[in-house]
Amino acid sequence: MKITIISVGKIKEKFFTEAAKEYIKRLSKYCRLIEEVVPDEKADDNFSPAEIDQVKIKEGQKILNKIPKNSYVIVLDIRGIQLSSEAFAQKLNTLAIQGISDLTFIIGGSNGLWKEVTDRADLKLSFSKMTFPHQLFKVILLEQIYRAFKINSGETYHK
Repeated sequence: MKITIISVGKIKEKFFTEAAKEYIKRLSKYCRLIEEVVPDEKADDNFSPAEIDQVKIKEGQKILNKIPKNSYVIVLDIRGIQLSSEAFAQKLNTLAIQGISDLTFIIGGSNGLWKEVTDRADLKLSFSKMTFPHQLFKVILLEQIYRAFKINSGETYHK
């Protein structure tokens, strides 16, 4: 399986970078993982809603350009469906059984995602109604993907 993670903005904190690297290393046993980082657009706290929309459009266009052709797109969206770790693992397993071997996960920036990006999604997934920093969320996503592979392989890790 090939998994692409497209995220807005680089991880700046070393501890998040190290955690992400660890999960990427662990995932190499189960899939080919590609990271695509879209630079975040500058957005001042005083930006109007129209200016924020322009930021989301610019970031969104870059995201759409990075989605591999024929990839199954999962957008991380607070309004998406929530799944347990077991149900998430089952979803990935079901996709694999259906012959879908190219997945793309999209993590938006601090201003959210452009509607065109969320409209492109085959699945809108929420990990919580809470808001997380996108740098931390990348680590959470990597851990849940790893957990799903462990569950589907019947290996110990999941509790």
